Amino acid sequence: MNDIERAVEQFRTLLEEQLARTQRMEAGVAPRDFARQEQIAIGVAPGDGIGPIIVREARRVLEALLGDEIASGRIVLRDIPGLTLENRLALGKSVPEESLAAIKACDVLLKGPTTTPKGGSMESANVTLRRELDLYANVRPVAVPEEGIDWIFFRENTEGEYVLGSRGVEIPDRLCMDFKVTTRPGTRRIARAAFEYAKNNGKTRVAIVTKANIMKKTDGSFSAICHEVAEEYPGIEAEDWYIDIMTANLVNPAIRNRFQVFLLPNLYGDIITDEAAQIQGGVGTAGSANTGDRYAMFEAIHGSAPRLIEEGLGEYASPESILRACVLLLRHIARPDVANRLERALDSCALRVTGDPTGATCRAYADAILQLLA
Repeated sequence: MNDIERAVEQFRTLLEEQLARTQRMEAGVAPRDFARQEQIAIGVAPGDGIGPIIVREARRVLEALLGDEIASGRIVLRDIPGLTLENRLALGKSVPEESLAAIKACDVLLKGPTTTPKGGSMESANVTLRRELDLYANVRPVAVPEEGIDWIFFRENTEGEYVLGSRGVEIPDRLCMDFKVTTRPGTRRIARAAFEYAKNNGKTRVAIVTKANIMKKTDGSFSAICHEVAEEYPGIEAEDWYIDIMTANLVNPAIRNRFQVFLLPNLYGDIITDEAAQIQGGVGTAGSANTGDRYAMFEAIHGSAPRLIEEGLGEYASPESILRACVLLLRHIARPDVANRLERALDSCALRVTGDPTGATCRAYADAILQLLA
């Protein structure tokens, strides 16, 4: 079999797998009702790099906020081991099977950053978890009240360039091709999540952000399907924007405060939410929710910061982003009052962590939050 035939057979396998995934999405899963659930299991996975340091403090805060429900057994915090870089490399698994089984035994996951080895030798743990848990909605809020900025991003989380990111085809020394995937049920469910949020939170505009003028099949379908869903939500305006101009709009003070809800495919959402977080104050100030109908994962939007560890500065890492993720977690499990308490404490905390001894330590910041919650 020559190189082209091998590539064609590989592509056939990918098509068959994605069509099967489409059928599973069409079958659907009934969403959880956490308000009625007798017990909620929260998995806690420290990750690697600065992950164990910031997750340690996030757990302390959750234990303080949920103390009564933890004592009664209504909420259980479960440690999820095995997501260290060393263990994943030793096993050759982006997410070890035992870790994945432990995560699936929980309802939601609070996850610390995990390092992705360079060179393409291993898939990102986040990509694996989003696929295995079908966490199709990546939701990231960003707010700068003094500038009238109140944004929320709904990024499709299981398709686009990432779903087959480690499975492209190659003609050795001549040609490499990666693939971008857009499915009808996958796009409909992320669009519905964005428009439902807009309807339930008094928002009147949803910006659909693509590069449909160039990526006509994938992004063109994404835009068209989103507009089909928009027709079910009268009173909410659906606007088309291209990703290149939207990245410029976010740094344009004359226009950026008119945007409310953003709806994007996977790659564009990954990039632009980091830009938005930087406008808010840096990637260390924003949390991230990855939600599906059955499971959900909450994390900081930044990485594992190996430089801080290498320089012995890990204890100066900021836990703000992971604590912002805890706010999203608490809202997801139907604890809005507790979530609001934590959000107010984070908004009012004057202590600053700079990543070096000129600022506060991670523990000192958490102590300040706990004092504000007392």
